Amino acid sequence: MQKLLLSCAAALILGTATLPALAQTAGDWSLGIGIHTVDPKSDNGRLAGGTLDVDVDRDIKPSLTFEYFVRDNLGVEVLAAWPFDHDINISGLGRVGSTRQLPPTVSLQYHFNGQGRIAPFVGAGINYTAFFSEDTTGALAGSKLKLDDSWGLAAHAGVDFAVGQRGAIRIDARWIDIDSDVALDGARLGTVAIDPIVYGAAYVMKF
Repeated sequence: MQKLLLSCAAALILGTATLPALAQTAGDWSLGIGIHTVDPKSDNGRLAGGTLDVDVDRDIKPSLTFEYFVRDNLGVEVLAAWPFDHDINISGLGRVGSTRQLPPTVSLQYHFNGQGRIAPFVGAGINYTAFFSEDTTGALAGSKLKLDDSWGLAAHAGVDFAVGQRGAIRIDARWIDIDSDVALDGARLGTVAIDPIVYGAAYVMKF
């Protein structure tokens, strides 16, 4: 994350000296195909009255983005991905279950130096995360685990490096507010705060 922020800062300084290459004008749209990691924060909270420390593992999957430019350098982006799989661990008990999730996110984002070969961007939006295919194992084997879907804010930052006239390599990262209420055999246990950083790379095609 620190390296990404440094890259964005360097791009803002150097980008104004680059040659025109990658137009970002109203009415344009882009398609990004990449691979991203959902990396939950280290402390995912405690369940059952604070007695169970929860840890949610990271996962990496292919991703897809669509962006439409409503004004020059200002776009609305939709993030989609292959379902992510996460193991769920409890301190002292080890792996107790797993879940799958889809985190579609809509963001409004501004692209700096849209005519240059290096174009940083920042954005903010809203995320909806759908959890499904929950499973239990180990100490919870045979129990029914349920994670509620989540609504939350999202922040996005990255930089595009132009490849030719209509393409770019994108390095980016998002923070997403994902909190899910957890139930076991119908009994509510509490809330898991996943709040991941989603980072990766993509090839972006401009149309």
